[in-house]
Amino acid sequence: MTMTTGRQNLTRVRLEGVTKSFGDMVAVDNLSLTIEPGEFISLLGPSGCGKTTTLRMLGGFEDPTSGSIYFGDRNVTDLPPHKRDVNTVFQSYALFPHLSVLENIAFGLRRKKVSKEEARRRAGEMLDLVDLAGRGDRRPAQLSGGQQQRVALARALVNQPTLLLLDEPMSALDAKLRKHMQIELQRLQAQVGITFLYVTHDQEEAMTMSDRIVVMNQGHIEGLGSPATVYEHPTTEFVASFLGASNLLAGVLDRGETQSQVNCGAVVLRAPSDHIDAGLNGRAVKVGVRPEKIRISETASASGDENSLPGRVMVSTFTGVGVSYIVETVGGEEFTVYSQNLGGEPTWRVGDDVHMIWPVRHTFVVAPSENNNSQEVEDNDN
Repeated sequence: MTMTTGRQNLTRVRLEGVTKSFGDMVAVDNLSLTIEPGEFISLLGPSGCGKTTTLRMLGGFEDPTSGSIYFGDRNVTDLPPHKRDVNTVFQSYALFPHLSVLENIAFGLRRKKVSKEEARRRAGEMLDLVDLAGRGDRRPAQLSGGQQQRVALARALVNQPTLLLLDEPMSALDAKLRKHMQIELQRLQAQVGITFLYVTHDQEEAMTMSDRIVVMNQGHIEGLGSPATVYEHPTTEFVASFLGASNLLAGVLDRGETQSQVNCGAVVLRAPSDHIDAGLNGRAVKVGVRPEKIRISETASASGDENSLPGRVMVSTFTGVGVSYIVETVGGEEFTVYSQNLGGEPTWRVGDDVHMIWPVRHTFVVAPSENNNSQEVEDNDN
């Protein structure tokens, strides 16, 4: 089943210079973002970064202190939630316990004066879409957590909104069910074609489901792009550290036209220049590599396309799918290395002197963060 009428409602959503303050606390600071029609976009960040406040402003539950919000060419900044063509799925699902599943789904349609017969028909279609056919007469309390979440999604989607806001809707589910629901949510979004904005602090969740990720910190956007782009080419130390694991060394950047060098004192590391901000040239930076990009060898690499860093194995942990190492570098920093269990690979022991080797193309350079601790906001922002 395809909700073709929903696809006709696709609209570009824009936030322009949006700021939200709670007294002296700035939760969102001059944020501008364009959400493309029909995309699945996630706001990702730690507690207090401003992501839920941003969602609440899009939904009309909070008024911006300054700035504007547009749905297409329509300025909706001052409109209440029911005039925005937006639906929200909250952490608690907010189902009516005294209504049946079918009545919960049809509730919004009935408020819009849709006939009883039409509301039941469309609610029944949504039950099929979320794989709950035959459960329409049950009460929410008779359903599992995952089934209640599907009812909440069906109730939000039946109105065919321009934008569906999802505020950590899977936070109450166990790990196995969350992974299953991630797949289901992707399937639903692709099938109905409605724009989804998803708020989460879970990096894997955002990476798994999103077309684009917005990494937020202290009310600002620090990373924006496809999951692969944001992961492989982080732009700040915060993004590199928050989205997955990173090994970082402090140094000074000498940016070349195609390849750059970072002088880290005990070693010089190279990185491709195409993803390095030209404004960082000559400045103190952090040069990094992801743990899974590194291989360990007895000898240094002789290849001009690889970086090589000597160190000593401090910890070796077998995880089944591989081995996790902590290697102390010549400068005293600790690097994490993930070695996949492919069979036949040497297992390095604690105390072994080794060389960590990785392709230059997997090296990134970021601006160092002044403060990696996110601010606390007294608005239950997650």
